Amino acid sequence: RLVCFSQQIINNYLDGTQGGTADRVTPSGMHFRDSKRKVDYVLAYHYRKRVSQHQPGSGSLEPQHRPTSSAIDSNGETGKSCLEEQQQQSDGHHELPGQLGLQGAQVVDLSPLDALEEEKCIQRKEYEQNLVDAGLEIEKDVENKSQGLSFVRIHAPWHVLSREAELLKIKMPTKKMYEIKEEGGILKKLNEIWCRLTGPLQPQVPQQDNTKMKSLSYPFSREKIYLYNIKDKDTFFDNATRSRIVREILKRTPTKSRNSMGISTLIANNVYDAAYPLHDGEYEDQNDEMNERKLLYREWARYGVFYKFQPIDLIRKYFGEKIGLYFAWLGLYTEFLIPSSVVGVIVFFYGCITIESDIPSKEMCDQRNVFTMCPLCDKFCDYWNLSSACATARASHLFDNPATVFFSIFMALWATMFLEQWKRLQMRLSYFWDLTGLEEEEEHPRPEYETKLIQKKLKTKNTTENPNQDEKEKLTWRDRMPGYLANFSLILFMIMLTFSAVFGVMVYRITTAAALSFSTNETTRSNVRVTVTATAVIINLVVILILDEIYGAVAKWLTEIEVPKTEKTFEERLILKAFLLKFVNSYAPIFYVAFFKGRFVGRPGRYLYVFDGYRMEEARGCLMELCIQLSIIMLGKQLIQNNLFEIGIPKLKKLFRKMKDERTGPKEINTNQLKDPQQWDLDYSLEPFTGLTPEYMEMIIQFGFVTLFVASFPLAPLFALLNNVIEVRLDAKKFVTELRRPDTVRAKDIGIWYNILSGIGKLSVIINAFVISVTSDFIPRLMYQYAYSQNGTMHGFINHTLSYFNVSHLKAGTQPENSPFAQDVLFCRFKDYREPPWSQNPYEFSKQYWAVLSARLAFVILFQNLVMFLSVLVDWMIPDIPKDISEQMKKEKSVLVDFFLKEEHEKLKLIESFITRDKNGPQSGTKGQRIRAASFCQFSQSQKGSVASFSSQHTEV
Repeated sequence: RLVCFSQQIINNYLDGTQGGTADRVTPSGMHFRDSKRKVDYVLAYHYRKRVSQHQPGSGSLEPQHRPTSSAIDSNGETGKSCLEEQQQQSDGHHELPGQLGLQGAQVVDLSPLDALEEEKCIQRKEYEQNLVDAGLEIEKDVENKSQGLSFVRIHAPWHVLSREAELLKIKMPTKKMYEIKEEGGILKKLNEIWCRLTGPLQPQVPQQDNTKMKSLSYPFSREKIYLYNIKDKDTFFDNATRSRIVREILKRTPTKSRNSMGISTLIANNVYDAAYPLHDGEYEDQNDEMNERKLLYREWARYGVFYKFQPIDLIRKYFGEKIGLYFAWLGLYTEFLIPSSVVGVIVFFYGCITIESDIPSKEMCDQRNVFTMCPLCDKFCDYWNLSSACATARASHLFDNPATVFFSIFMALWATMFLEQWKRLQMRLSYFWDLTGLEEEEEHPRPEYETKLIQKKLKTKNTTENPNQDEKEKLTWRDRMPGYLANFSLILFMIMLTFSAVFGVMVYRITTAAALSFSTNETTRSNVRVTVTATAVIINLVVILILDEIYGAVAKWLTEIEVPKTEKTFEERLILKAFLLKFVNSYAPIFYVAFFKGRFVGRPGRYLYVFDGYRMEEARGCLMELCIQLSIIMLGKQLIQNNLFEIGIPKLKKLFRKMKDERTGPKEINTNQLKDPQQWDLDYSLEPFTGLTPEYMEMIIQFGFVTLFVASFPLAPLFALLNNVIEVRLDAKKFVTELRRPDTVRAKDIGIWYNILSGIGKLSVIINAFVISVTSDFIPRLMYQYAYSQNGTMHGFINHTLSYFNVSHLKAGTQPENSPFAQDVLFCRFKDYREPPWSQNPYEFSKQYWAVLSARLAFVILFQNLVMFLSVLVDWMIPDIPKDISEQMKKEKSVLVDFFLKEEHEKLKLIESFITRDKNGPQSGTKGQRIRAASFCQFSQSQKGSVASFSSQHTEV
């Protein structure tokens, strides 16, 4: 049995004096039924009634004659439960306030499911009443079906907007305008030329009439309301700002107790399904009325405008600063990929042009040079001629040439310049978007944190009698220790799982190569290397894609069991975990090929075996194989994960949700369902916005592909550029057409992502140094040419890098079987620097090995320090804040001080003149002057409560 004290909420649009008010529709779907008040926010929920008392066909709504009131009327307590009120609405019976029946409580028998729905209904009523107490105005749908979807539309009037804007310290433009100083001289001329050249690439969006002037912005204050240029109170705060203000009220409005705060808790408890601001109308309708969403779609969110610049200011205005900064960063990153792509293509073509003059590859391909190589496997592999690897040697030269070293240095400096340029662009955007001096807003606790805290309080109440204990209670490291231990162990397990997957693919390569070597088919045996490499890379790609999805879900779960207090802390911890797992997953196979494959093989007669029968695979053309591995994984991830998944998965989710909604209940006539769906209906069918973490993550992983192993794949920036041209429009289309409008969030930077980018940039210097020195033949070639060559050329380099082995020293049972020329072979060759069998220390490392190893390590140290020095030099030469922006910020402060001094001086003069006139005559002074003086003197009135009490009348902060 449940006793329900409830308060009946009457919708403003049903309170008209004429019947059929519910059928009146606003043309735009963006306003209340009175066509005047904007819908600033929407809450959506599913309701369910007691089906046993539902009468089919009773869905009609009789005309209501109720006194006009505010958005929500409080008509006293009734004895009806929520479900009874819903049932009464469904049956078409609506009581007037004077006909509400007996006051008090009515005992109602409810099933467990009905009791749960009753509890949700009570929470919704209480929450909505609290929103009204906070000054918001609400409009609700009539629940006229046995079960269905209903919407609560919220409007913030002027006094709420102004109060909250002052509390949130939102900067608004004042009446004062000042001139923006432009660069003079040659920079101005170059800028004008650039603007003319890029004119066709600019998006056709409305621009400020005078771009040389900027409004002076100042945090909104009701006491200084005379400072602001308020032409129309309905449009002074744009839609994004209005929805942000309403969201702040929704987040801090309590239900039942102060321990349960805000809309996030209610959504987590399924009291409401969703809460979102509305889009600015349709984006594809054919009428002439233009809105910002349609403008963004036409000039930004279509593949047909891929060549145009992004309208960053309009993106920021519509979606907020945080999303605006993401697209600004993505645009700058894409622009910076253009010069690196050009240089990468030049390096690649340099390799193509010089391939015919490369002496080592010519010696390897020369049939007259007979280099009989040792067998690649035991028993079933025969001796082979090095000239059979001619194609691999020629292909390797495309990427393994002296230009690669230059390109690695260039890309390290490119990464530094990109980060420096982003800092400058970030400061420029902060200045023009009025983000300078932005303070960190106090964040509300997450629902999961509140739940955990309540559980802790319930436990401690039994052990303590201190009444102040609850107020000071918070989660400590002891409370989070189980979560930390689970994080550490599971992350370690996931990393080991990734390494196990790499090891599994390595075993696959070894066993498959051995199995194909047994084949009687000559073609199969000759193509073993190609077959094994191609299939292994594809398996690696599939494993990476699968583990990526698993790791994303695991990282989110691990962050949840840590119970971070705020959304910002939650997001940062989630980013770090997801990046760590996905970084290891994406690059582990590439690290193996670059630095470990072929390093632990052994030598003929003393090979290293796995599983007592399979030899470790040898390294032949490692840089070429690294290039193949990198290119397939990078292109596969971009094509499948970043594009197909991004397009396909949201559409499948939307289809699944639509099918689920159609199956939720019997089809009934819904009198609320209008002929044309309203904007809140259309937006509800869109996917909810889940944050920018996936968007940043895929670009950060791509940034790693572009910088970390660029020495082995100079075309990586080109493929990244082609992907990003599509990615910008794909993300834009997703935000404009497929996602609900996100809440606007003010942010002055991209947060922890910048630190990750900076770390990848520094790591890329070290990795490229090792790729050049260890994986490629750059150092051995350099050493041979200047230390061992008799004539200073590369002639004889191949012979110099091959060691001799006496075939009679092969272990019994490992010699090639059925070899046609085994009797003619006395010595075979293998790639290593070892002493010949006729020396005093046969098969030991030779002096050349230690000389080359020393040169490799010296190159790593030299390369790393040189590039780091150049990076620091570039960082020092390029200031973080552009000079013109720095001067403008100083000027803005000066203008602000002068503006306030002028206004204060004028205020004092007016007050003195009124005092003088009041002494001479009480009726002196015009009405307009008195009104302005009153606005000047609000600060003195606030001490008596006229202003200060109003600001805190309905709000708890």
